[in-house]
Amino acid sequence: MATLEELTVEATAEIEAAKPLYKQVNNERLEFTSADYDQAIIDLANSKWDTQQFGYIEARQQAYGSIGDQLDMQFKDLLNDTTTWKDHIAQVKSDNPKPE
Repeated sequence: MATLEELTVEATAEIEAAKPLYKQVNNERLEFTSADYDQAIIDLANSKWDTQQFGYIEARQQAYGSIGDQLDMQFKDLLNDTTTWKDHIAQVKSDNPKPE
């Protein structure tokens, strides 16, 4: 897992490679100022940090499936004496680990 400082270095390299960047101000296209580039680096690094720290949450939510599907799995597990739901949840958690 990368530190915020490492992600800032990565973000800096990406912003540098993307130069020149522009913004629209009063219908005028202007190149980023030094302060704009500095803020873009901070914003990109923070975005990378958030994805690293919390991206697993969205990935898990999508992989779990709907509550209805999960309840259906649980019901069928009760009828058939199986562990489909429990196995599914364990697999989702294994595939999308929480960062340490």
